[in-house]
Amino acid sequence: MRDWAVLDPALEPIIDKVLAGRRLSVEDGLVLYRSPDLLTVGRLADLVNRRLNGDYAYFIENMYINPTNVCEASCAFCGFQRKPGEEGAYTMMPEDVLQYVRERMNPNIREFHIVGGHNPLVPFDYYVDIVRTLKTHYPSVTIKAYTAAEIVFFSKLSGRPVEDVLKILIDAGLETLPGGGAEILSERYRRKMSPDKATVDEWLSVHRTAHRLGLKTHATMLYGSPIETLEERLEHMRLIRELQDETGGFLVFIPLAMQPRSVTAGIKKRTSAFDDLRTIAVARLMLDNVPHIKSYWINIGTQLAQLSLTFGASDLHGTLVEERISHAVGALTQTALTRDELVWLIQGAGKIPVERDTFYNVIRLYGPDGPSAQNRPAPSSSAPAESPGPAASASSARRMA
Repeated sequence: MRDWAVLDPALEPIIDKVLAGRRLSVEDGLVLYRSPDLLTVGRLADLVNRRLNGDYAYFIENMYINPTNVCEASCAFCGFQRKPGEEGAYTMMPEDVLQYVRERMNPNIREFHIVGGHNPLVPFDYYVDIVRTLKTHYPSVTIKAYTAAEIVFFSKLSGRPVEDVLKILIDAGLETLPGGGAEILSERYRRKMSPDKATVDEWLSVHRTAHRLGLKTHATMLYGSPIETLEERLEHMRLIRELQDETGGFLVFIPLAMQPRSVTAGIKKRTSAFDDLRTIAVARLMLDNVPHIKSYWINIGTQLAQLSLTFGASDLHGTLVEERISHAVGALTQTALTRDELVWLIQGAGKIPVERDTFYNVIRLYGPDGPSAQNRPAPSSSAPAESPGPAASASSARRMA
């Protein structure tokens, strides 16, 4: 017998599919999005997450770096971008980026997350030199740099094919791509919201090429605009799932709640807590082949991010040091968190904190008495070795059946 009541009969066929480990359709996703029984949707997502990741929730000590906000694109939702010569526009030279990092660096930082504007005033070599400079001075820190939209821009800026752009960056020290620039993978949406950036096919092609070259990458979805439909959100997830079937190259999917400070986008209010939790849960249920769903605390707040760890999320992102892009459009959260704060949030959700590197290798586990088990590799499931694994997953399924 189930230990909880299902309030929406329309969920019954989906429950059967989830318990049997069968793939959900876009139509199933619509039922999940429209169901009034949010708690059952969350329970199903939590079950799937526990199958994959046990009771573990991940985080990383990382640093955000935004070398330039000068951008030729005009995205309706962006408050970070400045046009060349506009007040507030900036471009940090590679030596400035290095000084920025030196002033904020601590020995536990394992990842530099580098994204910026599509700046036509600097050559492609500028972007390469930033990667090379940081990798030269911090060889043990992973370089996660430049969204697929930026890679397409670099290709046009330099006149080189995307594959050559990626190879040059990899040679300089690039090790993974962030997931930004995806927005909503719908041409109708992109024509209205981000007409100057990569198309759907271009975004997918960059990640496909990166995977073929041996890079693992990330994928995002920016939701909460006045114009996107639920069908478009689900089609976005389907496209990510389809590419993951083909390449297996995505490490994590990150739903990003749109922030409200954007007159051109007509965004006058934040996404609701219900929409945030439901989107995380639906992503976990739809993306059965992506190991992790990340809860981006910068956009939804730390308390809701903590709650989302029981709605399918398995990652609370990182410490950041200083986040600028979401805060430029109205994020009300802190610009950074400490490791202790992330550990506290995860433990408060009844999960076991796992400090990780970019590729979900385990750096250390945090029990009630503090950190332990340093530098332990994560098994193929992406969960630590003590993860309850299939036996516990079957037990969980029996309790729900």
